[in-house]
Amino acid sequence: MQSYVVYLGAHSHGPAVSSVDLNRVTQYHHEFLGSFLGSNENPEDAIFYSYTRHINGFAAKLDDAVAAEIAKHPKVVSVFLSKENKLHTTHSWEFLGLEQNGRIPPNSIWEKARYGEDVVIGNIDTGVWPESKSFSDEGFGPIPSKWKGICQNDKDSRFHCNRKLIGARYFNQDYAVHKGPLNSSFYSPRDINGHGTHTLSTAGGNFVAGASVFGFGKGTAKGGSPKARVAAYKVCWEGLGGCYDCDIIAAFDMAIHDGVDVLSVSLGVKRPTFFGDGVAIGSFHAVQHGIVVVCSAGNKGPADSTVENVAPDSLSEKGLPSDKLFPFISAEDAKLANASIENAFECKKGTLDPKKVKGKILVCLDVNTSSVDKGLQAALAGAVGVVLINIQDFGYDRTADPHVLPASAISFNDGDSLLGYVNSTKHPVGFITRPTTEFGAKPSPFMAAFSSKGPNHITPEILKPDITAPGENIIAAYTEAESPTNLNEDKHRIPFNSISGTSMSCPHISGIAGLLKTLHPDWSPAAIQSAIMTTATTLDNNKQQILNASFAEATPFSYGAGHVQPNLAMDPGLVYDLTVNDYLNFLCALGYNKNVISLFSTNCSYTCPKNAISLVNFNYPAITVPKLSGSITVTRRVKNVGSPGTYQARVKTPEGVSVTIAPKSLKFINVGEEKSFKVIIKAKNASVTKDYAFGELIWSDEKQHRVRSPIVVKAV
Repeated sequence: MQSYVVYLGAHSHGPAVSSVDLNRVTQYHHEFLGSFLGSNENPEDAIFYSYTRHINGFAAKLDDAVAAEIAKHPKVVSVFLSKENKLHTTHSWEFLGLEQNGRIPPNSIWEKARYGEDVVIGNIDTGVWPESKSFSDEGFGPIPSKWKGICQNDKDSRFHCNRKLIGARYFNQDYAVHKGPLNSSFYSPRDINGHGTHTLSTAGGNFVAGASVFGFGKGTAKGGSPKARVAAYKVCWEGLGGCYDCDIIAAFDMAIHDGVDVLSVSLGVKRPTFFGDGVAIGSFHAVQHGIVVVCSAGNKGPADSTVENVAPDSLSEKGLPSDKLFPFISAEDAKLANASIENAFECKKGTLDPKKVKGKILVCLDVNTSSVDKGLQAALAGAVGVVLINIQDFGYDRTADPHVLPASAISFNDGDSLLGYVNSTKHPVGFITRPTTEFGAKPSPFMAAFSSKGPNHITPEILKPDITAPGENIIAAYTEAESPTNLNEDKHRIPFNSISGTSMSCPHISGIAGLLKTLHPDWSPAAIQSAIMTTATTLDNNKQQILNASFAEATPFSYGAGHVQPNLAMDPGLVYDLTVNDYLNFLCALGYNKNVISLFSTNCSYTCPKNAISLVNFNYPAITVPKLSGSITVTRRVKNVGSPGTYQARVKTPEGVSVTIAPKSLKFINVGEEKSFKVIIKAKNASVTKDYAFGELIWSDEKQHRVRSPIVVKAV
């Protein structure tokens, strides 16, 4: 048997649900499953989650044949195998313009939005280290009355919540199905991994002065919404994974019930359909209830369709003496007799000969195993330092890792030069200085090589990713149950750590969403998303196009609408809004029938429009046409959320096509007023491109508002 999600859509009961109602749902789930099981099988033994509050369905241990039969039932939206999802700041907020030299300027969104006061940010991740100063409730008043959550510490009496960390829950039933009986350490929301503490504190951590990692990046740590209340939902239980769909859906269902305003989700896995994806299902129901859901894109870059500083970097505590030179040795030349050259060059465990390595600086290729593990293997073999060379695909992108010995990480090109020196010199020597913290590096931002890229593999008409934000070498709170390297041999314990990944970008957006939710409580999740996307920039601090890790121009498939600009997002002028019906129309366009959609929605009167709906007309803040043949007319709708004004359209046309906007001018008098416009895109026969081409549409009132949307086109 395997664990399956049986998804039945949405519940019809309203928000004032009683325990009797919840029990009735559970009983129905048991009866429903019982109708598919044999007389000797008990559905209560099979079901380990009954989703009773907002998401309707259950998680159960089922034979494949039974799961297939259930999937045929007309009241079932989908049945899918529960799969494992993988896990995807002292100065980053200054980089985003919220502060300047430690001072908060009057135009900062922090001031305008009261630092996210009393917005509730939930985090679905590896839990939380509650003792972290980032979750201190000093200066916080009573918990908001709307909060319905709990501090699930019945099995961990040392775990405490407060007026800042107002809730914590754990979900491990599906993990137990996959891994077997669990010990007591699995019955607590405490973060043993560090990932969840880092992401939650990035989104909503309190102010902590003097934060650093081994003295690097010293400053005041804080989240995007430092006065927000936060809640942790632990669903991930090991390393970079152990996060299963059934547990994730249970966390979403409970977070909606508890009353979160924003959900930050730095995990996921590539799926073929939306209804076979626990994160997608949970997100839809959360958005239905007005919750902003922010998900990371994944770390599978730089390859296409994986969307799920040039200076040498490291976070070594020490350097080598600058008045003494140490011999270099390539790891290829330091291998044990029984090790392959390839494995030795990657400095894998058990491949290095201590007799050859001792007292030298070891040069390794940084691929396959973690950078810090390579440093550990070098140290265990007696090296005094290690140099890690990037692989070619990762270009000039380097992350700073907390190494156990003096270390330096360099680009592929610099590595090629270093190896040339090492291999051509009889006695190659050098030293490694202690790293320093660099501010104002140029160019920045640039796109990290690990960041997953578009196009969207399920619906290419929807541009993904949406946005980019700081995600490399981010300092934030960390668990003190684990070393910063996550290596057993490393006995360091530090309150803050530097981590890189889209997991770190995600909570930056979540924190900004919290500020916008505080400032504009009546805005929908789509309006907040639109404000963030349409005010983003595609320029770096050299006023040039954002580059990728190889220093070539990046595209919207890397950065979406661009790099987030929080201070502009609070007054975007116009937004591309979406209603629940817009999402249901989207599902109609994907081919789901009315019976399935009626189960998915709490809107009982909804039916799919008679006329066919095109996915390109989904009212998204980006325009993507993946299969242009001849010409196409795309429709969009914008809502005025600013002052009265007249907006003029300007277009940067993608190569190989023509773009016409009708009308070219939109006049708004009232807040909330909506107007539609058309975008006519035609392929030019003589110069049509068969690859994706990129442009942009800007609606400008010539005063303070510049509403920008990417245009992405590929001709058939």
